[in-house]
Amino acid sequence: VRVIFVLSLLAQSFAAHSFEMFCPASVQTMRLRGGGRSAPMPSMGLGVGDTLDKGLELFMREDGKSNKYTTEQLFSGKKSVVFAVPGAFTPTCSEKHLPSFINLHDELKAAGVDLIACVSVNDPCVMQAWGKASAADGKVVMLSDGNGTFSAAIGQLVDKSAGAMGMRSNRYAMVLDKELRVELLALEEGGYGKTSAEAVLAFVKGK
Repeated sequence: VRVIFVLSLLAQSFAAHSFEMFCPASVQTMRLRGGGRSAPMPSMGLGVGDTLDKGLELFMREDGKSNKYTTEQLFSGKKSVVFAVPGAFTPTCSEKHLPSFINLHDELKAAGVDLIACVSVNDPCVMQAWGKASAADGKVVMLSDGNGTFSAAIGQLVDKSAGAMGMRSNRYAMVLDKELRVELLALEEGGYGKTSAEAVLAFVKGK
């Protein structure tokens, strides 16, 4: 019995070590207190001073089609503000986050921003419908990360299963220069404010 117990401990240790070695940081898990199930947490991922991978892909619904664009096609040569939300049509996202960028579109443009884009782990049709319902056309580009691959690549894919949402993007706001270098990456810690258009505008004006 003692031998079996020791072997079991060794097997568990090997499995945990192998997971950390071979599983990407963006999908590694943290054990919740009280013996709850594991929940994927965002990795360190992209940070200020890093350059966004030019080959990552996002989608837009245009003329009845879901078109794929690389980050280079979307952001290269433009000073860009990219903000992400956990879900289209959800309360904070629809009542505060997206409207803040729509309302301050002109001020952000006057401060030197060329492109404002919203990213969410929703399909292209939903993102298009949300944009139209929010009067975002011509102000905020609505980008779909339907499979979560963009969010995972930059370390911002999180598990929202507790709210029946599955894997979603963390809420963040990012400023990219024309070479896709990250100038700002603001993250929320359970609330809302750091990633608002007001906060981004203050940063851009202060540059």
